[in-house]
Amino acid sequence: MRTPRVDDLSATLARPIPSLRRTRTLRAAVALALPRHPGAYPSMRGAAAVATTPTKPAALPSENGQSRSAASASVRSMMRDPATTELPDLQTCEQARLSRDARFDGLFFTAVTSTGIYCRPVCPAPPPRRDNIRYYANAAAAEAAGFRPCLRCRPELAPHGDVLRRGDSHIAQALRLIDAGVLEQHSLPELARQLALSDRQLRRLFVARLGATPMQVHATRRLLFAKQLLGATALPITQIALASGFRSLRRFNAAFQSAYRLAPRTLRKHPDASARAGEPLRLRLGYRPPYDFAALLDFLRARALPGLEQVDADSYARAIGSAERPAWLQVSASGDGAHALHLALHGVAPADLQAVVTRVRRMFDLDADPHAIAAVLARDAQLRPLLRRHPGLRLPGAWDGFELAARAVLGQQISVAAARTLALRLLHAHGPRVVFADAPMLTHLFPGAARVADIDPATLGVTRMRAATLHALACAVRDGALDFASAHSLDAWQARCTALPGNGAWTAQYIALRALSHPDAFPANDLVLRRAAANGAHALSAKAPGARAESWRPWRAYAVIHLWRHATRSGTST
Repeated sequence: MRTPRVDDLSATLARPIPSLRRTRTLRAAVALALPRHPGAYPSMRGAAAVATTPTKPAALPSENGQSRSAASASVRSMMRDPATTELPDLQTCEQARLSRDARFDGLFFTAVTSTGIYCRPVCPAPPPRRDNIRYYANAAAAEAAGFRPCLRCRPELAPHGDVLRRGDSHIAQALRLIDAGVLEQHSLPELARQLALSDRQLRRLFVARLGATPMQVHATRRLLFAKQLLGATALPITQIALASGFRSLRRFNAAFQSAYRLAPRTLRKHPDASARAGEPLRLRLGYRPPYDFAALLDFLRARALPGLEQVDADSYARAIGSAERPAWLQVSASGDGAHALHLALHGVAPADLQAVVTRVRRMFDLDADPHAIAAVLARDAQLRPLLRRHPGLRLPGAWDGFELAARAVLGQQISVAAARTLALRLLHAHGPRVVFADAPMLTHLFPGAARVADIDPATLGVTRMRAATLHALACAVRDGALDFASAHSLDAWQARCTALPGNGAWTAQYIALRALSHPDAFPANDLVLRRAAANGAHALSAKAPGARAESWRPWRAYAVIHLWRHATRSGTST
C-alpha cells in the first residue's frame, strides 16, 4: 500500500469535512505520513501546517478593509518552524508545562494537535502526550496555525510576552503601536510607514520573529480582549464588540465564530461573569511572578497627588478621563493568591476599555519577565544582593505622558517632596474639578497640555526659568511637536525632548523611564543614583555610572529602580 503523501492529504482536507470522526482519522493519517525527529519541534511548514490544523471558515476583511485570508496567503510561504521563533528551548518548555511554572506564563503557549486547542503553561488540565504538543511563542502564532484558546486556562488572562515589546527594534516599536490601537484606525502600510518600512518588510519581520502577521497579531489581540470581557463581565455583547475595536456587531460575531467556532453568547455561561449593571467593571490582570506590588505602591505613594490619586496599603486609585466624562479606577492586590492584580473601572466608556487596560498594564509593568531581567543584572556584584532582597521590582509607570513630563520639569534639581508640593499647587489651581459619589477623595483631573500652555507662567509660583520650561513643554505637546508615543526609540526621544529649552538628559531619561516605560532608560547624572552606585563611597562622577551601566543593558532602568529603592531604605531621599 502506498504511503499517503502530505500533498495528497492536503488536497483531501481542502474539501469540506462533515464528520468529527473523519477529521480525527485524517489527522491520524497525517501523523503517520509526517517524519518524526527526536528532540526537535514538530514542523508546521507548508502543506504539513494545513494538514494538521483544523479547517477554518473563510476570514472576513479586517476593520480597515484588508482581507485577513489574503494576508495569510501572502505570507504562507514565509511561515517558519515554531522552533525558530522567540521560544525558550524545548527542554525548558517541557519542564515548564509539566510543572505548570507560572514564571513562563505568556512566554509560550502549548498547542494540542489532537484537540485543536492551545493553552497556557499553567493550564490545570491533565498534560497531553508530548507527541501531540506544539509550542508557540505567542497566542497570535497559535491562532494563525488554526488552534483555538482553551476555555479552562483562558489564554486571554496571560501576561503578554515582554522581550520583543521592549527596546528600539522595528518589531518592538510595531508591537507597541499595535497595542496602542494604531491598526484600529490605520492600515498596515500606514503602520509600516511610521517605522520607515514597507508593509511587505513588516510582514516578513513579524512572521520570522512571531510566527504571525501584524494583522493576525491585531486580530488575536482584539478577540482575546473580547473573550475576557465575555467571561468576566455582564456587559452587553454590543458594548463588548465596541470595546474590542469592532464597528459592527455583525462583523464581531462573524470574526469570533470564524476564529473560535463559538458564538460569543456561549461564553456567557462562564462562572466568572459576575458583574452586573451599575456595578464597577472588574478585570483580572495577570503577571509573571515574582511581583513586588508593595514596593511599587511605596514609590507611587511618595509621589501621589491628593485629589488626583490615592494610595493605601494595598491599592492605587486615581481619577481619569475628561472633565466632560470623568471616570476613576482602582488597582489592588489579588486576595486569592493568583498571580494577578484586580482592576476596578468606574464610569469608563466601552470604547475606551481596551486603551485603559493597556495603560494600566504598562503603568504597573505587568508584562515584564523578571527572570530575564535578573539574569543580566545579577552579573553586577552590587546589584546581586538587591535582586535577592527585592526580586520582583518593576518599573513604576505613569498614567499620562504630559502629566509625568510636567512633574519632571517641576522636580528638576529639587527633592521629591518639594516637587510634589509644586505639582499639587498646579493641580488644585488649574486642574478640572470632578465629583464621584463613590470616591469622594478624588476631586481633580490633572490639567492637560492645552490648559497649561494658556496659563501665564508668572502665576505658576516657580522660578522664571522653570516656568518657561514648563510653558515650552506644554506648547510643544499641544501643537504636536512632542508626543509620548511608545514607538519612540530612546535616542530619538532624548533628542526631541532636549531640543526644548530647559530640558537636559536627566529630564529626558526620567520621562522615558516612567512615561515611556523604556527598559534601558538611564538618568546617569541623577545625584541619588550616583550616590547609590558608589556603594557608600563618595558620589560617582556624572560619567561614571553610564560607563559602569553598559553591562546592565538592555535593562538599565530596572537597575535604577533597585538603586533608588536601596537609597530610600538607606535613608537617602530620592
